[in-house]
Amino acid sequence: MIRRWTLLVLLTMGVCSGAMPAAQAAPLPADSVYRTGLILRDQDGRVFTLVSLRGRPVIVSMFYVSCRDACPLTVSAIERLRAAIEARTGRPAPPVVLISFDPAHDTVRELGMMAAMHDLKGPVWRLARPEQGDVRAFAATLGVFWRQRPDGNFSHNVEIVLLDADGRIVTETAGTGAPDPVFVRAAARADLR
Repeated sequence: MIRRWTLLVLLTMGVCSGAMPAAQAAPLPADSVYRTGLILRDQDGRVFTLVSLRGRPVIVSMFYVSCRDACPLTVSAIERLRAAIEARTGRPAPPVVLISFDPAHDTVRELGMMAAMHDLKGPVWRLARPEQGDVRAFAATLGVFWRQRPDGNFSHNVEIVLLDADGRIVTETAGTGAPDPVFVRAAARADLR
């Protein structure tokens, strides 16, 4: 509820952009995180917008490449969630977009090295760095918060979020252990497709 309220406040203040390609005829819902207008670059150097993900569900989380604790656990948790979703539905699980909150250090090369190290292959996995837009505003809509420590690392929470085809938050989990059954059930619903 707080995240949705944050998004609505940002939209009202004009921080977020509702711009979308002409091919997208239907307007975005008011509570779509795709309204944040974030422009990203993935591990292969491709530039894309959040709204370009529109049309199918997607799993989104945030990270930074040099993290040695929570971020590798988040990747493993997402892999387990995707496996549980596929086991339940017999269909491919939603793709994943991991967005860095440390673009000063997380270059395309670094993203590519992390993808290779964890065997995160596209198009299922996209590791991305913000190129333009307010990454903190986007993070707030997901419930992700961080602060940089004196040693250069970050203290941050973990949120794994399932977005529907229009970028609305369906469910989320902070769990990095066994797959959250609520998340798996939500992702298995046919109306998300």
